[in-house]
Amino acid sequence: MKIQANVSGSRSIEITDLHLQTIDKYALLSNLVDSNGIVDEDVLDKLKFNVRSILESESNSDKNLLDLCLDVIYNNNMKAFGLNKLMSLYTEWKAKQEAPNEDAEPTSSI
Repeated sequence: MKIQANVSGSRSIEITDLHLQTIDKYALLSNLVDSNGIVDEDVLDKLKFNVRSILESESNSDKNLLDLCLDVIYNNNMKAFGLNKLMSLYTEWKAKQEAPNEDAEPTSSI
């Protein structure tokens, strides 16, 4: 999957399922945006600080988290616009992950 990294669409960033799984594992996008709902460079910086903190606190670094940093979060093309697109992609991906659970037949407790 690719996300558009800038408004003009001239830059993009490749996102894999493993990247999205890593975001989910560490809940990296939770409580990232303030109540105003605006994704700006400050929000991107907050994400970078959060990831750096996780990396520093881990006794053995998670290769998937390092790959996410190199490929996506610290990518030269990543700006606030790209982060907004990443958040949208993650939301769609997460909904698809949870969808199969909704198709299961409910169990009755009699």
